Amino acid sequence: MLLSHGGEPLRTAAPVARWTVEQVLALAPDESSRRAGGKLGSAGPWSGAGRDESGAVWGLCQGSGSTPYRTVVDTTGSAYKCSCPSRKFPCKHALGLLLLWASDEAVLGPAEVPDWAGEWLDGRRGRAAAKAQPEGGASGAAASPADPEAARRRAERRAGRITGGAQELEQRLLDLVRGGLAAADQSGYGLWEETAARMVDAQAPGLAGRVRELGAIPASGPGWPARLLQECALLHLLDTAWLGIDRLPEPLAATVRTRVGLTSPADGLPVRDRWLVLAQYDTPDGRIVTRRIWLYGKDSGRTALLLSFGAAGRSPGQALPVGVTLDAELTPYQGAGQLRVELGAQFGAPVPSGTPPRGSTTAAAVAAYGHALRDDPWLESWPATLREVIPVPLGDGWQLADATGGTALPVVPSALSRPGLWKLVALSGGAPVTVFGECGHRGFDPLAAWADGSDGGAAETVPLI
Repeated sequence: MLLSHGGEPLRTAAPVARWTVEQVLALAPDESSRRAGGKLGSAGPWSGAGRDESGAVWGLCQGSGSTPYRTVVDTTGSAYKCSCPSRKFPCKHALGLLLLWASDEAVLGPAEVPDWAGEWLDGRRGRAAAKAQPEGGASGAAASPADPEAARRRAERRAGRITGGAQELEQRLLDLVRGGLAAADQSGYGLWEETAARMVDAQAPGLAGRVRELGAIPASGPGWPARLLQECALLHLLDTAWLGIDRLPEPLAATVRTRVGLTSPADGLPVRDRWLVLAQYDTPDGRIVTRRIWLYGKDSGRTALLLSFGAAGRSPGQALPVGVTLDAELTPYQGAGQLRVELGAQFGAPVPSGTPPRGSTTAAAVAAYGHALRDDPWLESWPATLREVIPVPLGDGWQLADATGGTALPVVPSALSRPGLWKLVALSGGAPVTVFGECGHRGFDPLAAWADGSDGGAAETVPLI
């Protein structure tokens, strides 16, 4: 049985932008489809896969039968067709194909559309052209715009599901507090995972991720009840913020939407600058890998964050060498701080050196983090560059102390086992250095460093992660 779904938009002449992994996962109808699609997001089960510039991707996926399933997706209208018997839209094969495309476009190279996919695509194009044709029959008319009313109804339905999930989560937190936090470790992780799955079904992946973090706290060592109470309070704050989002100022409302898992486009004013790549590192989240790339603009003095995602064990596609400077435009996303950006046009090849950020004191870094928390109470850390600090031992750990005296920041426990800490100690040799990292409630996480005296001119960036 052949299944299709979606609207009938006209094709555009320009190449279609590749989707992100998070955009693909947001299409999944439920958690089981998301997991099944993730397993098909690698090249192994696929053959005859390809794409064209009009926005179509296709491939043959080997299943349990002798004949592979034929899957084709029109990415310009989120429309899918697959020969599998599933009644879910999109099916796991369509999700897997899109994840493959989002994770590594090279696997789906430009190719000639096969007949079985071309027939369906031609039919869609014909129907789209007929709908765009005015009654007078004039040719070459512009395509009709997307239906804003349908988009509004879809957004309202998803918001309603998230609201239901937030209300259910509030009841779960209330039951937890009434029963006593000290008994939370007796219920095991399964109950938390079940609650997280309900949040995924409510299309609120941000809430689901925070619930999973709650489930891991009882096994995190001494003092876990206090940490669990803190995280429960933050989750309660996010729930109530969503339930009262209409009363929030727009910058905070945009932050809340992002925190619950709603994606928004990068629609700020583009900023062109010479951007130094400060750090790049990956963090796993289940089957998804998140890559963070920190940038610093020499002229604007702005710090920016590029995020990309990889699925099914594949590394994210976006990568920039640490220490290079690129002349490029960055477009910020909505939300408090506007740290996250999208990489736009690049003007020339990257230069293999750059000027490090000017930096500030440890006290100023803590103050900046506190200021950022006013706009985003769920913020784990804030980027900071420390000027003239010296790494010194502190009990079983380390701290970064101002060379001129005064305050110091402890190094986060997770950095103590990384080789980068010893690179920082060796670079310093007891002398002041400039260090970039993330300052948060757990301490300072060093990500890059420069030798003393490099401030104000080009210098070698020493990666610490």
